[in-house]
Amino acid sequence: MIKAIFFDWFNTLALYDPPREKLHSQACREFGIELSPEAAMRGLLAADRYFWDENANSPVGKRSPEEQAEVYYHYQDIVLTEAGAKVDKELLLKIMKRAHQLFKGVTFVLFDDVLSTLKTLKERKLILGLLTNATKEMIAIYRKLGMEPFIDFVVTSEEVGSDKPHPPIFLKALEKAGVNASEALHVGDQYVVDVIGARGLGISPILIDRYDLYPEVTDCPRIRTLPELVEYL
Repeated sequence: MIKAIFFDWFNTLALYDPPREKLHSQACREFGIELSPEAAMRGLLAADRYFWDENANSPVGKRSPEEQAEVYYHYQDIVLTEAGAKVDKELLLKIMKRAHQLFKGVTFVLFDDVLSTLKTLKERKLILGLLTNATKEMIAIYRKLGMEPFIDFVVTSEEVGSDKPHPPIFLKALEKAGVNASEALHVGDQYVVDVIGARGLGISPILIDRYDLYPEVTDCPRIRTLPELVEYL
């Protein structure tokens, strides 16, 4: 019997505001490259997949400055290449720097289906937790967005000293929820980070694939919207 559900944050419950694809589009346009937000989104989602797979193999934040720079350079290269805009290294670095500047003012908004779904789950007496590869600042953000009545606890990678998919963040969630792994579900948008990470501890994973990035995944439930989660309880 499922007693607790854990949620990833970015692209599961929330997204950037202003949308990051618009900011990347703006950064490119300032250097004479016309890149639609839709094309930028395709590139960003592919780059996200690369980054989190890399981070799962070896935490990027613990690598040397040179190695970190290489990862972020490759990330930006994927964004542009997948979006159909191939540029030289010098221009790519300029775009990357400008995009970083534009991102300093972003905040988060929730997907439209989040609060209503969380309300439904709480009415079923489920324990709900937020698990994120982020800092403790996330606590203030989720409260500001009106989630506090529904979320019982937050576990950040900063708190446990380890990112998903590694065990500590999931183990801390189980501890805070007071449940066994077999009594928990984890919902997230990254296959390696969320699905493999949760399954490695015996937590049942559900992949939320809002942008249809993982059509090949058949070894776990794959949902496109949060209300579909209710069907698996």
